[in-house]
Amino acid sequence: MITTQGILETEAEVLLTREGKVRKRKPKQSNIYFTQETEDAIIKYLATEDTVERNRIFEQHINYALHKLAENIIHTFKFYYTEVQTIDELKHEVVCVLLEKLKHYDQTKGKAYSYFGTIVKRYLIVYNNNNYKKLKNKAHVDEVDTDKTITGELVKNKEVDLEEVDFIDAFVAHINNKLYDYYPKEKEARVADAILELFRKRENLDILSKKALYIYIREITDAPTPIITKVVKKLKGVHKKMYSKYLELGYDTKIS
Repeated sequence: MITTQGILETEAEVLLTREGKVRKRKPKQSNIYFTQETEDAIIKYLATEDTVERNRIFEQHINYALHKLAENIIHTFKFYYTEVQTIDELKHEVVCVLLEKLKHYDQTKGKAYSYFGTIVKRYLIVYNNNNYKKLKNKAHVDEVDTDKTITGELVKNKEVDLEEVDFIDAFVAHINNKLYDYYPKEKEARVADAILELFRKRENLDILSKKALYIYIREITDAPTPIITKVVKKLKGVHKKMYSKYLELGYDTKIS
């Protein structure tokens, strides 16, 4: 039995065109890209030695699924340390690797999705780690300074006058003395102390890019980027107030 409320709800769901005709709803598209059809196509691809037929099967039934698999794994696990300029280029590299591995797929040992997903993850873990190490070793500004952070603004250039050096030393001493006042949480205090250590060693610091500094701090504190950003913002606020007082009263005056 259909109730009045049910009729009203049904009528409310009906969409009309400008002419008053019932608008036909488009069927929802499935977001499943690696289906049984994809796996069947891979089996057919491996079963034939005809190059033309293989190319047809790959382009029509396999290529898209492999690209989406690569794309989803890249973004899910954030494999963003790359040697290429775009994610599309990285996806293309991954698909080329998968194309080489297609011939080794054995249906009796498991689903194609799991098999190729494992290959993608293992390849990207090695690829990502290698590029991460290169990034840390090189740390060129033109290669890694794309992170819109503010750590680099706090670590001053080595070529500063003596008064500026005095201020930096006073700033470091002030934060160090009141570290747990500013950062009562242990993890934040560790991050702040790591940043202070960068100030202390600034004379010998060759890493000048913001992103490389973040990587360095993450390495020695094991803190996520949001915590580092939070700590740095507070440090910058204190730095700004102290520096204004320093400019107004002179470096001989107590500025903390």
